[in-house]
Amino acid sequence: MFSKQSLLLFSLSFVHLIGIKLFTGGFLLARQSLSQFSDCSTQPCTIPPTHKRAVILVIDALRFDIVTSDPPSPPSPFHHNILTFPREITTKNPHNSFLYNAYADPPTTTLQRIKGIATGSLPTFSDAGNNLGGSSIAEDSILKQLRLSGKKIAFMGDNTWMSVFPEEFTPNVTFPYDSLNVEDLHTVDKGVIAHLFPLLGDKSKPFDLLIGHFLGMDHVGHRIGPDHPRMKAKLEQMNEVLRRVVQLLDDETLLVVLGDHGMDNLGNHCGDTVLETSSALWIYSKGPPLMQTSTPIPSGLLEYEIFPGTTVPHRHIQQIDLVPTISLILGLPIPFNNLGSIIPETFWRGHNGEHLAQALDINGAQVKRYLNAYRSSPAGHELDHVWDVLQSSWVNAQSSSATSHSGLVQRFNYNRVALAACRKIWAQFNLVSMGFGLGLLGLGVGSAWSAYSGIANAKDGWEGWLSSQHTVSLCGGVVGAVVGIVARYILGIGNISWALLFIPFTFCVTFIIRSPPRITLDAFKLTPYLLMLHSATFSSPSLAVWEDRLVVFLLFACVIPHVFTGLTVQSSPLRSRILGFSLLFAVCVKLMSVSTVCREEQQPSCHVTFFGTSTSPPITALILAVPVAFALPLAILRFLKISGSDAGLTRPFLPLILTPSLVGGAGYWIMEWADSASVLGDEWCPTLRLARTWLARSAFTLAFIIGSALWWLSPLCLDVKVVNDPKPRRVTVVGLPNAYGSSYLLFLMISFALLYLTIQLAGQLVLALAAVAVLAYLELLDSVREAKAKATKFVLTTSLTTNNPPAIPYQSLPLQFSNTLVFPLLGILAFYGTGHQPTISSLQLKSAFLLHPTVVYPFSRITLVINSLGSFFVMAMAAPLVAIWGHAPTSQSSAPTRRYLVRNITLAALGVIIYYSTLLFGIAVGATMLRHHPLVWKILAPRYVAGAVEMIVVDVALLIGVGAGGVVFKSHE
Repeated sequence: MFSKQSLLLFSLSFVHLIGIKLFTGGFLLARQSLSQFSDCSTQPCTIPPTHKRAVILVIDALRFDIVTSDPPSPPSPFHHNILTFPREITTKNPHNSFLYNAYADPPTTTLQRIKGIATGSLPTFSDAGNNLGGSSIAEDSILKQLRLSGKKIAFMGDNTWMSVFPEEFTPNVTFPYDSLNVEDLHTVDKGVIAHLFPLLGDKSKPFDLLIGHFLGMDHVGHRIGPDHPRMKAKLEQMNEVLRRVVQLLDDETLLVVLGDHGMDNLGNHCGDTVLETSSALWIYSKGPPLMQTSTPIPSGLLEYEIFPGTTVPHRHIQQIDLVPTISLILGLPIPFNNLGSIIPETFWRGHNGEHLAQALDINGAQVKRYLNAYRSSPAGHELDHVWDVLQSSWVNAQSSSATSHSGLVQRFNYNRVALAACRKIWAQFNLVSMGFGLGLLGLGVGSAWSAYSGIANAKDGWEGWLSSQHTVSLCGGVVGAVVGIVARYILGIGNISWALLFIPFTFCVTFIIRSPPRITLDAFKLTPYLLMLHSATFSSPSLAVWEDRLVVFLLFACVIPHVFTGLTVQSSPLRSRILGFSLLFAVCVKLMSVSTVCREEQQPSCHVTFFGTSTSPPITALILAVPVAFALPLAILRFLKISGSDAGLTRPFLPLILTPSLVGGAGYWIMEWADSASVLGDEWCPTLRLARTWLARSAFTLAFIIGSALWWLSPLCLDVKVVNDPKPRRVTVVGLPNAYGSSYLLFLMISFALLYLTIQLAGQLVLALAAVAVLAYLELLDSVREAKAKATKFVLTTSLTTNNPPAIPYQSLPLQFSNTLVFPLLGILAFYGTGHQPTISSLQLKSAFLLHPTVVYPFSRITLVINSLGSFFVMAMAAPLVAIWGHAPTSQSSAPTRRYLVRNITLAALGVIIYYSTLLFGIAVGATMLRHHPLVWKILAPRYVAGAVEMIVVDVALLIGVGAGGVVFKSHE
């Protein structure tokens, strides 16, 4: 029955996919990777070493203010002035020890920062998504240079290093540990300590470079935030580790301690805020001083910055500056792709700074070779508009005296000019690809609107109209496929994406030409102004960050016309229903909007309410979680009783499937809080972990497997009552007035329960409110439909006062586009209300450990995806309810009735697609127009990625929802 509709939705999904791929390929460009490596055989590319070996200790998420003597005011008792050993050594030995605020280039994910620390290269925005699945890199690195020089590299800690550099480490001194189990605060650190000290104490020194990567601090931040006693304990542990490391160091070993990135106030990272990009870097030489002259270092070589909340400027460097610095200190060539500059203090030796001049010359020559090679690569055109600036800076650097202060500054500045230029060019765009992608996304919107208006206007003949549209449009798609194949494989034009472009392009053009949307006065009156307003906000980044507030206003605007309808209704009971459900809907929306997680750009006008303290739930959520989990099924039952649909499958499903699943979800997150906060003491933590794991697995199984099987076997929410007295004998079917809607609602509750399980406590309250809002809106529309039918003397599709509804003049009650707007808006509001933002750092990694204490694929990814995108999925799949709620099967003219309802389901699905695709198109247009805006990568690029993923999720949800609707209709035949 639903083959035509499913084919239409699938075709539109294909259009969206190709449009997204083309636009993304032009908007989120990746940097060209060069495989060359530095070689000193033809020219000098290093200097004599000052140290034989180095120890690099990475304390994951070590933010600069944690180690400084001037922390923000007021200082935190949990992470400030605790890790004090580096600053104590620096104060005592100012020529041997240096403490820096190192800028970690975003995205501040561990994988990308490891690449930067080892290669000196820059990440791009598109690298961010690779953090959970890193692959080896072919670029030159300090590890590769050590291996080429016959050196030994010891490693212990985060196994991400092994995925990036699988062949660089010496086997018998390599000890990797799983890095993704954020709930494990100690295993990795204990493993590093167990192997670190014996290697440092080994007189034979079986390493030339030792890398230890501690993860405990990062995991504490992710799990419970930086303001917690466990963070203090972890920092105390690291402080003692560093003391012992220094005791075991010999005079020929350089010590480097750094954070790969920082963390925000909630303990998260991945973004580009100051707190996330400010990492600590400590360099210490126990032996010879790194700075050996009394002459002051030129001020032009030293960069300072004031950390937020402090008053004293601190030395500021780029984190990638570590790469050329360590390379030359160890007498190695600087990696070929490096864009960092040597840290001046570590080479300020000799008369008039000749040692620093030599190091800067080698550093500058290496950067120049890299830029020349990049210029000669297939991506060399990216440098065109900055090449003259780079050449001019190089000439200025070479024309000045090497040992003069101005000459040193000019050489240093060349490296910084090159770095700034490369940061800029890797934000360049392929406008051709973006243009075609944008055009295809626009055609997708036009095709969906053409389909919507064509099906609505065809009325009874909509199936025939859609069949003819399919035939011609699919023929157009076939022609496009032939053209694409010829262009790709015969003419050699473009890649496979360009070949695929022709298929959706010809499909959409054919579809729109055959059925252009009718532009009439009535159509103009029905123009979706709310959708246009929503899309227009992405023309300004400062407006886009307030999307969470805008959708509240739009949702209120959706029900205002119905309120006016209710005020004009003559029937008092009907007026009360319309106004009552409108009020209930508005209250639910307002309460949902109370839960917030604020972006940096929203400060100080936004306050976080999703969390209580740090990442702990607010006390209100802890108190209400279990009562709400019990109350929501009762509320659903109360709504179903309105139409007598509390029969059949409803009776076992709500108390035996839905209620235990919701309570299990609440119980899991309460135990997670008790475990994280050590409410019962540390000795109970393993028991709590085991108990909540099995509770989550039980709830997941109950909802997904048992709930799905029960619904599939018996989806009817009907009951039969036989009345023998008074005679004659009567048979009454209970639940018939809303038979379709109630059955589909229970199917929807399966997905809802899975989402509920993955969401933290405050978010569960938001989801419960969203569910009530949907039901209130459906009853509101049913009441408005009844009022309009009475006003025009039409018979209702279903009657709330009889179990035997009369024949239905179905053509008289068309589904309006405005009726579908609520569902995408509720999906977006639920996304924000459940603690999310369109930023990488807002990912709730705790949900990846729902079904297992460690990362287990694919389950960890599945639960993380459900947590992040489930609100869009569930609300999109709820849209068909607007077409079938309050409609009953009839004995007379059943085929026309089903045809009418199927048409409305299709229109509801198309309405949701139009909304999300228009939003995506608006975001893409805004990103294109503002591609050179300083906030494009901070705001619009993440929102575009979120919008693209939302579109794909919604397409899948609607395909499933339309298919489920077919099952509902078939079961009632």
